[in-house]
Amino acid sequence: MLLGRMMNFPLTVTHFLRRAKDYFPGSEIVSRATDKSLHRSTYSAFYGRACRLANALKKLGVKQGDRVATLCWNHQPHLEAYFGVPAMGAVVHTLNLRLHPSEIGYIANHAEDKVVIVDRSLLPLFEKFAETVRSIEKVIVVGDPHSQAPVSGAYLDYETLLAAEPDTFDFPNLDENAAAMICYTSGTTGNPKGVVYSHRSTVLHALVASLPDELGVRQADTVLPVVPMFHAAAWGLPYMAVGAGAKIVFPGPHLDPASLLDLMAAEKATIAGGVPTIWIGILALLDKDPKKWDLSSIRAMVIGGSAAPATMIEGFQTRHGLEVLHAWGMTETNPLGTVARVKHHLTKLSAEDQLRVRATQGYAAPFVEVRHTDDSGNVLPWNGESMGELEVRGPWVAASYFGGEGSDKFTADGWFKTGDVVTIDKEGYVKITDRAKDVIKSGGEWISSVALENALMSHPAVLEAAVFAAKHAKWDERPVAAIVLKEGQTATKEDLTTHIESRFAKFWLPEDYVFLNQIPRTSTGKFLKSKLRDEHGEILLKK
Repeated sequence: MLLGRMMNFPLTVTHFLRRAKDYFPGSEIVSRATDKSLHRSTYSAFYGRACRLANALKKLGVKQGDRVATLCWNHQPHLEAYFGVPAMGAVVHTLNLRLHPSEIGYIANHAEDKVVIVDRSLLPLFEKFAETVRSIEKVIVVGDPHSQAPVSGAYLDYETLLAAEPDTFDFPNLDENAAAMICYTSGTTGNPKGVVYSHRSTVLHALVASLPDELGVRQADTVLPVVPMFHAAAWGLPYMAVGAGAKIVFPGPHLDPASLLDLMAAEKATIAGGVPTIWIGILALLDKDPKKWDLSSIRAMVIGGSAAPATMIEGFQTRHGLEVLHAWGMTETNPLGTVARVKHHLTKLSAEDQLRVRATQGYAAPFVEVRHTDDSGNVLPWNGESMGELEVRGPWVAASYFGGEGSDKFTADGWFKTGDVVTIDKEGYVKITDRAKDVIKSGGEWISSVALENALMSHPAVLEAAVFAAKHAKWDERPVAAIVLKEGQTATKEDLTTHIESRFAKFWLPEDYVFLNQIPRTSTGKFLKSKLRDEHGEILLKK
């Protein structure tokens, strides 16, 4: 074998950090505090502060491989941890602040976190589980930049620590396969599982995800990660933005539609990313007052985390001239797996057919490979009809979980079993029909809850719809739809059935409807169907 003669240059996030300082020192970082005041900084200052953080952590005894947890909203100090911690050789571990305190405690214990960086506003949450985590040695509190004095007592103040340190650090030469970050799954089935991202996987993901036909992040962009930084590394958007030298805008804890629209308009965001439930609320507000916000700067609203309804994609485009970019991924895929770009030769299709393409989960990003299999493990054809479990592999796809749990999620021939039930068409476009745990089996026949939800959300009175399996004496399971109506709108069960009945076989139609003020959500904003099943799963048996 003849080896190449290229340098063995490690792919580490340290390179992105140095590149930001050297080439884009004036690029802006904007953070919104709890009082909605804005804190403005630059990449030059960010680099110095990341170095100060590394120095402070080293003084506190943090060594290579140690886990440094964050319990924070999206803001600049969190970004400093994203880079300063892994660049010094430690591992940043983002704690999901929307989980129950007992779950957060379990995760922090499982990861053996040594130091925790926590927002002052989240101290009450932290204190609910702190005593259960045996490994924690130091707690560093991040205050709001304009409003709060340093902390006292047993806690360390973030700004005081940084102020005492130099703004340079002798970053070590790291193995690109060393751990950079640990993110835990949401734990909807069993305990949350840890996914360990390497420097190499993080860098490769950022580079590929920034390609024009993927998310397309570039230096001229203003990137607004609505997706929390505790959720799958905010989809890698912070690493993409810093790698490209783009302006970053962090929303802090204010994720309501009006606050996000105000921020997008004021800071002239060009790319924003979040889960569908966020964008459903934003679309409803734009429909109510379409002239209030100037969003002409937006060129892509990235939607992932769960399937986006085609009516929402169409609504943004036709009523507001805004492009939705549908993508799919998981914590286990670092997270980008597929992006729903319309291939050039498919742009000749009608607008309706192109919408159907854009409403799929898309085709695989470079270096990600996909297939789907039946219950016996047989690989299915790409014919757009065969339904099976999606499996993926690639350089930023997990090969195992931290601690060795969940080995059944990995196949003998090296693929990760996603739990998503999909079809794949001849062009390679993946379309999720359900999560394996949410698919409805009625009388031995499969029913796609996602297809029913998308159809129901096309009704003009429906804001949100979640379809779940309810027990049935004869058919074992039948679909029931949980509905949230738009403010001031009305619709009956009969209205909704009439609206969708021409699109589905009769046995697919919901057996019943429950009207709610809000559909329960997971910690990452997805519909929590397990809770719907727990609360309404016997509704049909009682009739």
